[in-house]
Amino acid sequence: MSSESSKKRKPKVIRTDGVPAEGKRGKGDADQDARYYSEESEVDLRDPIKDYELYRETCQELQRLMAEIQELKSRGIKENVRKGLCVWCNVSGVLVTLLGCLSCSIPALAVFQAKQKVDAYHLQLQNLLYEVMHLQKEITKCLEFKSKHEEIELVSLEEFYKEAPPEISRPAITLTEPHQQTLARLDWELEQRKRLAEKYKECLTSKEKILKEIEVKKEYLSSLQPRLNSIMQASLPVQEYLFMPFDQAHKQYETARHLPPPLYVLFVQASAYGQACDKKLVVAIEGSVEEAKALYKPPEDSQDDESDSDAEEEQTTKRRRPTLGVQLDDKRKEMLKRHPLSVTLDLKCKDENVLHLTFHYLMNLNVMTVKAKVTTAVEMTTAISAGDLLSPDSLLNCLYPGDHGRKTPNPANQFQFDKVGILTLSDYVTELGHPYVWVQKLGGLHFPKDQPQAWHKPLPFPLLSASHMELTVKLLRSRLQSRLALHKQFASLGECWAPCPSLKAQGTVTGSCQAPQPSLGTGVQWQHPQAPGEQVGTFPSLGNSQSPSQGSFWEPPWIIHPWVMPFPCSAKLQAAVVLNPGYSTLPPVFSLCLNWKGERNSSNDDNIRAMESEVNVYYKELWGPKPGYQLLTNQLQRLCMVLDVYLETEPHDPSVEGPKEFPQEKMCLRLVRGPLRLKPFKFNYPQGFFSHR
Repeated sequence: MSSESSKKRKPKVIRTDGVPAEGKRGKGDADQDARYYSEESEVDLRDPIKDYELYRETCQELQRLMAEIQELKSRGIKENVRKGLCVWCNVSGVLVTLLGCLSCSIPALAVFQAKQKVDAYHLQLQNLLYEVMHLQKEITKCLEFKSKHEEIELVSLEEFYKEAPPEISRPAITLTEPHQQTLARLDWELEQRKRLAEKYKECLTSKEKILKEIEVKKEYLSSLQPRLNSIMQASLPVQEYLFMPFDQAHKQYETARHLPPPLYVLFVQASAYGQACDKKLVVAIEGSVEEAKALYKPPEDSQDDESDSDAEEEQTTKRRRPTLGVQLDDKRKEMLKRHPLSVTLDLKCKDENVLHLTFHYLMNLNVMTVKAKVTTAVEMTTAISAGDLLSPDSLLNCLYPGDHGRKTPNPANQFQFDKVGILTLSDYVTELGHPYVWVQKLGGLHFPKDQPQAWHKPLPFPLLSASHMELTVKLLRSRLQSRLALHKQFASLGECWAPCPSLKAQGTVTGSCQAPQPSLGTGVQWQHPQAPGEQVGTFPSLGNSQSPSQGSFWEPPWIIHPWVMPFPCSAKLQAAVVLNPGYSTLPPVFSLCLNWKGERNSSNDDNIRAMESEVNVYYKELWGPKPGYQLLTNQLQRLCMVLDVYLETEPHDPSVEGPKEFPQEKMCLRLVRGPLRLKPFKFNYPQGFFSHR
């Protein structure tokens, strides 16, 4: 194969640097040129595919020969060496053939030029693709572009064409071209903003001017405060002389800021009512303001103090552990803790008697309590029969029907009491005060009742307080006056008869007290009053009678006052007077027992029952002028009067010698009537005789 290739191809004469030799040309040079150009022409005529096949076969032959030489060298035998030399000779021929295939540079140059051309086209294609991609991005940006005017909230078209001037709106153009319309709207928006900017500058100028004026006035006011303080200090004697305590009122209003909400509502409403309607109502605040401020201060965050306190607590717990009872007592005290500040109301009456009310707020129970105290203008004699008429514990009982002030009106308190072992709040009312329902309403507190009532629209707590203020103040003043009147009557009736005032002289002629004075009674011996439920002797009517408005007399808060009326004879009248806290709106009720020739009461004598009816049923005839505080005295006088009629109309026993024990002095039309043999107990005024009803 090598011999054939050597015959076909002839070597090309070139320089060492790869460039064809030039210079002197001789005969040999002409031969070389002939060979060179013949080789080039030969290369041009040859088939490239066949050259490729020849090149591939030559490479394979060279590979095989090199493998054979490697095998012979590995054997290391002399004969193999000779064979190896022959193989090397063949390798030389193959190399010559291979060099002949690679010696021509024209195809390589053509390939290189074609490759360069392809690379140029490829680079141009890449440039075009890049330009296309860039243009596509620009198109996308343009499509996605959002102008800033889209973020501006322009006025509506109707408003634009209505308010904008024609030189800006240009309706002839903008109505048909949306783009021009948008531009016109933007121009109008710009014009409006320019106007607003000018107005803003004007406002800033005005603001600066006003701020300067404010600074001047602040300086004036800051200098005025010390002057006012000095004037107020100098005017204190004048305020005291004119009874205009402005400085004291100002201090109270400053203190009122620290009141809890219910007490604050009470203070505001009571002060307003006193200024508007009742000049004799005095409102004040008592207590420690510093303690009230301390309640709202946040605890100081100090790790050292906490660590010290923890250490002290650990030491104390190690030394002594509190018992369960001590812990419950501490919890009860904390549960029943009152606010440091309280509100006092002083209700003055015409006779200079004063009712002092102190209102407290139980912070953990969210209820208000009240304590009452009476100050009289004249020292009153203490009568055993008066009992606890002026006692602070019972003075305000049932100011409103059914309001005893022994139970807490807040239903949530019962669950709190169960945790600390408190059975009822009535055990602590002496110390804390009474939690009456009307007290809660004066403070604006409203709690649901035990029984559902008709639906009503709830009032805000200031309106709730204001709606009850006037009526409650009137009831409190009426209660004080009625109790003082009762106290005076008990004191006077224990000594001697108090004459009944003439109703005719007072303009009310009903015949109630115009009867003749009793001839037998000289005084009333009162015993200690009995609480409801206690035994007071034989008074059968108490077990059967019903009160005018509240059922049995034995139900609280009725109080029974036993008394005895001695006569300078063998007759002795005992009675039990049942008083309601609502005297004189609710009248006293009498139960009688006459000891004369045996014991006579309503169960065995119909006339005793009729006597009770005269004072219990027909009490309106004995009321007298409003408000009827002398009702008890009038009832006692009527009772003694009908007792005279009872004794004087009794038949005389012929077996007894001597004059009649009770001679008839009262004029009666008829002594007895009917099968019950009832006696005439009704007095007819002004005729002056007794008749039956």
